[in-house]
Amino acid sequence: MKTKPSILLIYTGGTIGMIRDSETGSLRVFDFKNLLDKIPELQQLKCDVKSISFIKPIDSSNMNPNHWIQIAEIIESHYNIFDGFVILHGSDTMSYTSSALSFMLENLAKPVIFTGSQLPIGDLRTDAKENLITAVELASLYKDGKPVITEVCLYFEYKLYRANRTTKINAENFEAFASSNYPELAESGVHLKINYPYLWKSNVTDPLKVHKTLNTNIALIKLFPGITEVFLKTMLNTPQLKGVILETFGAGNCMTESWFINLLKETILNGIHIINITQCIAGKVNMGQYETSSQLKEIGVISGKDMTTESAICKLMHLLSAEISHESFKTMYEMSLRGELL
Repeated sequence: MKTKPSILLIYTGGTIGMIRDSETGSLRVFDFKNLLDKIPELQQLKCDVKSISFIKPIDSSNMNPNHWIQIAEIIESHYNIFDGFVILHGSDTMSYTSSALSFMLENLAKPVIFTGSQLPIGDLRTDAKENLITAVELASLYKDGKPVITEVCLYFEYKLYRANRTTKINAENFEAFASSNYPELAESGVHLKINYPYLWKSNVTDPLKVHKTLNTNIALIKLFPGITEVFLKTMLNTPQLKGVILETFGAGNCMTESWFINLLKETILNGIHIINITQCIAGKVNMGQYETSSQLKEIGVISGKDMTTESAICKLMHLLSAEISHESFKTMYEMSLRGELL
């Protein structure tokens, strides 16, 4: 290992990379080449920090799989040069992007930490500095000559989470994210408290493999009382549709009307995968626990278990692009690939 770990900051866009013009009051993109001038605290960390930015930073609401691939390619091309990566990203879709990267980066043996902020980096009460400094510190942590973090994470407001376990829950508070079904990996206070038992154990010896294809021919359908057959049939008959995330009630429950079950069964027989995800913030799908979910299990609906919707969507895009037989898809989807489910 080098004397000092080297960390690459990748700025994609978002509030954290903005600074307020002192004369006009308007926000403009921060020049990360002058990062140490604006955030001298970074010099106190025992690491070397370099930065790279998207040529045209984008608002996270405009993030799409092509941008996810761009981020993955930057990590791939710099993987052997840097010891860790911190990705600066708008908070609105950060859980989607970070979940996607967790599946795209196979055999990852270095930290990839997403962070952002609710206020611009130059504002008086900004959360940007703390989020950025601590994310860099976490990415540079080593123990016994090996990186402590070897997975894709998300750091926000004093907590480090497994990225594919997160959901944005608040648009105004600094505590914007939650990981309801998995404990935080670390907590920042007077000291950094690392929850070692919950970290992803990376024992890989194979080189990093970056998956750069994602199948976006999917649909997200949230059930609600009164959903009609016409609406659902229209959604399920979308041309080129390959997979559906079905957000159900409670522990994976749904209505038992014959038209509904028959429509889902017909869709599955036509080769379209249907994934059952709960609408609840916490908890998991347990098909067969109640009569209102037993029929879903019988017709071949796939259990999303305790995955977040964001992670379920990204995993579906990832697996649909892989060379997996239709028969093996269910087994693969219900298996934990990157710690996204229990």
